[in-house]
Amino acid sequence: MTKTELRQICLTRQKELSPDERSEKSSRIALRFFECIDLSKIRRLHCFIPIEKFNEVDTSPITRSLWTNLPEVQIIAPRVNFEIAELESLIYSIETKFVENAWGIREPAGGELVEPATIDMVIVPGLAFDRTCHRVGYGKGFYDRFLKRCRPDCIKIGLSYFDLTAEISDIHQGDMTLDFCVTPDGIFTSDTQRRKRDLATDIRG
Repeated sequence: MTKTELRQICLTRQKELSPDERSEKSSRIALRFFECIDLSKIRRLHCFIPIEKFNEVDTSPITRSLWTNLPEVQIIAPRVNFEIAELESLIYSIETKFVENAWGIREPAGGELVEPATIDMVIVPGLAFDRTCHRVGYGKGFYDRFLKRCRPDCIKIGLSYFDLTAEISDIHQGDMTLDFCVTPDGIFTSDTQRRKRDLATDIRG
């Protein structure tokens, strides 16, 4: 399917989730995340704040657990800079105040700005992901541009309520590949991460 087709289908399905379904699926995604993702070397983790009107995956189970169990990890939230059409990154905590931007998206009211090159992991929203860990977002390209400014070894993780589609038919060179995609029922690894894992196994072996 094309990005447009998948965007329409998944946005409709996402909006139709009840509050209980959303909470249950988001909790299972958080459980999978902590079961399968190695956080031992992560010091700065960029995590999206869900857009409530779109019923996005609730990331608060992840951030709350990090604040409680891994306080050494700095949590970073995105803020849209409309003048240059880019995402900025601000450190935030449980005490941070939030405001809504012009699109109705919650963002930190203030906080220390950090450079993308200092971020170790990015948790990315998405409406759909395919089995090569390509993503369908909302079509504005903010995250693709942002991820290109991160280090090559920055770990990129997508969260979705839904099973992965086999293939997104209109992927182009500007689309970033993620390293992992996490759903309520599993975690999927990109070809790049599989090659890194196989190489590490060969070296150790």
